[in-house]
Amino acid sequence: MSEIIRIAMWSGPRNLSTTMMRSFGARPEAACVDEPFYAAWLTASGEVHPMQAEILASQSSDPAVVAAEMLAPLPPGKTLHYQKQMTHHMLESFPLDWAGEVRHAFLVRHPGRVIASYMKKMDRLSLEAIGVPQQERLWREITARTGAPPPVVDSDLILEDPPAVLERLCKALGIEWDPGMLHWQPGPKPEDGAWAPHWYDAVWKSSGFGSPPGPAPALEGEAARIEKEALASYERLLSHHV
Repeated sequence: MSEIIRIAMWSGPRNLSTTMMRSFGARPEAACVDEPFYAAWLTASGEVHPMQAEILASQSSDPAVVAAEMLAPLPPGKTLHYQKQMTHHMLESFPLDWAGEVRHAFLVRHPGRVIASYMKKMDRLSLEAIGVPQQERLWREITARTGAPPPVVDSDLILEDPPAVLERLCKALGIEWDPGMLHWQPGPKPEDGAWAPHWYDAVWKSSGFGSPPGPAPALEGEAARIEKEALASYERLLSHHV
């Protein structure tokens, strides 16, 4: 029997995370799960998001149940479990004991780009909403739990050279590089979360990673303040880039 490999990719919102799920999902041996702790986070935090009812109906709201699902058997013929995990969904009270049986990686993006994209979809903005402090906390905790610092990849660097960065990431995760990760069929996928109609319009049109990023956005006011506050965490994580 082939070894089951489980990979948790930890990201904040608006960070190429769904595109990365598409990339790993293009591997024939992969089964993907999309933001499994979303409903549990909404329930525990009291936050209200677009398509709230649909999200709560689509997933368990019990974080212990979700944690067990991260180690559950895979569909027949699948040997790679790709978990698209959102850092802001993983509250400190949620169980993380399953992390020791999973390989981890962290997907980062310059906070200015995250904020500019996030503000197109959501009315309220905060440092916690974009998941930056939670991402650094989780990186430290998972490093302590696993005994090794998880690899970090930056969204902009991926877009500049997808084959090179993805090959290095695969090596860091202990899996073979598959060039098929560079392309996929456009449109919705079975693993897409219930919230996909609100968030995934661009991804549904995509068949690959797209163009390198353009100039960084110029933020003002509260958005600029949050960007400045998030930069230190981002830069510390970026120092561990593959």
